[in-house]
Amino acid sequence: MKRQNGYSLRQRLLIRLGTPLFIVLTIGGVATFALARHIGVVVYDRWLYDSAMTLAQQVKVQNKQLALNLSTTAMEMFEWDSVDRIYEEVVSRKNGRIFGNAVLPAPPQDMAFSAPQYYDSVVNGRHVRVVAVMVPSPADSGDAIYIQVAETESKRDSLIIETLTLAMPLQLGLLLIVTIFIWLAVTSSLRMVDDIAVRLEGYEPEGLAPLDNVEDMPSEVKPLVKALNQLIGKLSDSQNTQRRFVANAAHQLRTPLATLQVQTERALREPNPTMHLEALSQVFGAVTRLRHVVHQLLTLARSDTMERSDEQALKMVRVDLSKLVRDELERWADAAISHSIDLGYDGPEKVIEIDGEPYLLRELIGNLVDNAIRYGRTGGEVTLGLTTMPVTLFVDDNGPGIPAEERTLVLERFYRRSDAGGDGCGLGLAICREIAMRHGARLTIGDNSHSCGTRVTVIFPDN
Repeated sequence: MKRQNGYSLRQRLLIRLGTPLFIVLTIGGVATFALARHIGVVVYDRWLYDSAMTLAQQVKVQNKQLALNLSTTAMEMFEWDSVDRIYEEVVSRKNGRIFGNAVLPAPPQDMAFSAPQYYDSVVNGRHVRVVAVMVPSPADSGDAIYIQVAETESKRDSLIIETLTLAMPLQLGLLLIVTIFIWLAVTSSLRMVDDIAVRLEGYEPEGLAPLDNVEDMPSEVKPLVKALNQLIGKLSDSQNTQRRFVANAAHQLRTPLATLQVQTERALREPNPTMHLEALSQVFGAVTRLRHVVHQLLTLARSDTMERSDEQALKMVRVDLSKLVRDELERWADAAISHSIDLGYDGPEKVIEIDGEPYLLRELIGNLVDNAIRYGRTGGEVTLGLTTMPVTLFVDDNGPGIPAEERTLVLERFYRRSDAGGDGCGLGLAICREIAMRHGARLTIGDNSHSCGTRVTVIFPDN
């Protein structure tokens, strides 16, 4: 998969895991250095102290004077060192210097018996480590003997260097191994995200399908995949709705457009005024039917859009349903008169409020009335009514009625009964059902209880 420049989760994880590891190993290296230095100091300081106490044991009283007489062989053995240079000095508090091969600097603090002091100094231009010890005089005369032994620091430095030489490759090797494991862990863990990205890149607009095997994915990735699947589902629904709308529009608009074209061509070539007027009348009828079909298709598309959206897409407000019913009666009065139908209202005049979307409720009422007028009996009656507890909207007509076995079918889109009259397109009741569902209401079709015909009832939920 081609990598894009910018933010990288893999890089961030490697940095956030590798940086603490590098810091820890750096601290480990510093601690190793400090430990090596501490061991060198303790071991070699102990040797200096033992050497100083060895010299203290050799201080004797000769001719009532303190003296330290060592043979040449003993001194060679004492001072021999293949790496460092040894310096020593023995001083009596009363008699002054009694032995030594160099003048060593005094200790930084006052001395106490049997309390050695260790300090760093410079002798003959070389850095040395010095131990100073004060012991009582063997003559028991109240005198004190100061013994100092110094050693250059080559062995100490060599010990630190050797320890670091051995420890640092180990630390670096450990850093390399852990880095490899971190890289493999991060890469393998993110491989599933890469797989998801590859699959999404390969999606075609014509075949949107949700990602499968969601339950087998890590728990941290599941919310992302589920959200993607929801998005894919919404896109698929939107795509299907668009296809359905285009198919419905093509199906329903083809006939009125063809009629409109034929009648327009007829009107253009008809010289007879009477026949010309008749052709124009047919054109007007086709335009009217076309307008009705387009309006219903757009209403159906809007209902589909709200079905895919969340609850906030349908902006519910408090609506006076009785006022909407009376307003729609006035709007459809002319259509009823043109069909010689007595259009009436059966319901209370008081306010009946429900939660709803005014535009869609008007469409619901208008489609029920329009459907009753179109398929009712010429010269018949259509009654639009309201009842309360629960709020119920109904439309009665005394037309031929709908057989019980077809009452479910007529709620489907574009279904028309074979013996149905009128010039509808089979969308009116389907739109009414969709709008009712959006409001949580239930639409049913039954018999007119007062006469022959049909009653369509919409029962709204309690508010």
